[in-house]
Amino acid sequence: MRPHLSISRRTSRTPFSSRVEAAGATGYTVYNHTLLATSFRGIEVDYWHLCENVQVWDVSCEKQVTLMGPGANQLAQYMTPRDLSNAQVGRCYYLPMCDENGSMISDGVGIKINDRHWRLSVADSDVLLWAKGLAVGFGLDVEVREPEIYPLAVQGPKAEELMCRVFGDAIKELGFFAIAPFVYKGKRMKVARSGWSKQTGFEVFVNDAHIGTQLWDELFAKGQDLDVRAGCPNLIERIESGLMSFGSDMDHTTTPFEIGLEKYINLDADIESLSLPALRLHTPTKKLMGLVLEYHRSLSDVNVFVGDQKIGDIRSQAYSPRYMRRLAFVMCDLEALNGAKTVAVNTDQGQVTGTLTSLPFNFEALGLKACR
Repeated sequence: MRPHLSISRRTSRTPFSSRVEAAGATGYTVYNHTLLATSFRGIEVDYWHLCENVQVWDVSCEKQVTLMGPGANQLAQYMTPRDLSNAQVGRCYYLPMCDENGSMISDGVGIKINDRHWRLSVADSDVLLWAKGLAVGFGLDVEVREPEIYPLAVQGPKAEELMCRVFGDAIKELGFFAIAPFVYKGKRMKVARSGWSKQTGFEVFVNDAHIGTQLWDELFAKGQDLDVRAGCPNLIERIESGLMSFGSDMDHTTTPFEIGLEKYINLDADIESLSLPALRLHTPTKKLMGLVLEYHRSLSDVNVFVGDQKIGDIRSQAYSPRYMRRLAFVMCDLEALNGAKTVAVNTDQGQVTGTLTSLPFNFEALGLKACR
């Protein structure tokens, strides 16, 4: 008998949970103490549909941590080594958030609402508590809270057409990682061109649960000819796209340098950031890399070897039906790896070899052609 997930107030439902269940969700995980669907018709069927059509995702688990008050800018800057001094209102910014040792606390998207208001859309980690601690510890005049905002994602190549049918053609003017207010049923809510896929997509930051369910229903009513379906972040698509997941591919022992986030760290900036002093002295000893294997089945042994020497461990993996290869993220010990590109993994069918590569995957450089 398969174990089941016991749902209580500690594993929060969302305003869209009844719709997700009615759409036939077959699996869930818990993300930021909130239910997140992981599958509907099967991961591969969901993958192809996402890449070719349009899906509506309940991603209310992307908790919104707001910083409001005169100290909002200062607190946001303390939390990240990315220079925010020139951040613009109405823009989204990918932010590694790091502690005093330079290690990751979370990653997420920072949204500058105005000069006294930041909103952080965070990964699966208790950023709210950390931000509260920093605000109190530094004596900042800022209110830190988690408002009732429920992100709803519309993802896939037909996402823009569906969003235009509901919100109007002004959606087309929204640039990548831009955010602007739109009115739905008389209610203003923010819409961003963003989402946890590399497909075309948007996120609607729903601030009224009742109106949110009406929005869900209207998206489906107006998207029938687009083959709209309920969906969720897809493991295959995110790995093909090189999108990392906090808690899986990185954790509180990982620095941004070790996961390829150098371009989001401003070492020479004259800013007050909690992590910059440590990061300026940091020399990476490990690195997250991609692994490509001619192997279909899931790898139960996560250890990766060069000869008899273990050089790393697999953090995430999926079989790509597009490229007919198993793809994985591997955290490699740089000293043990010593520049090697060919590695081995043990399986129940014997040892298989694969190729290490940088992330995100460059399939053309690897000589791999899409089969569809």
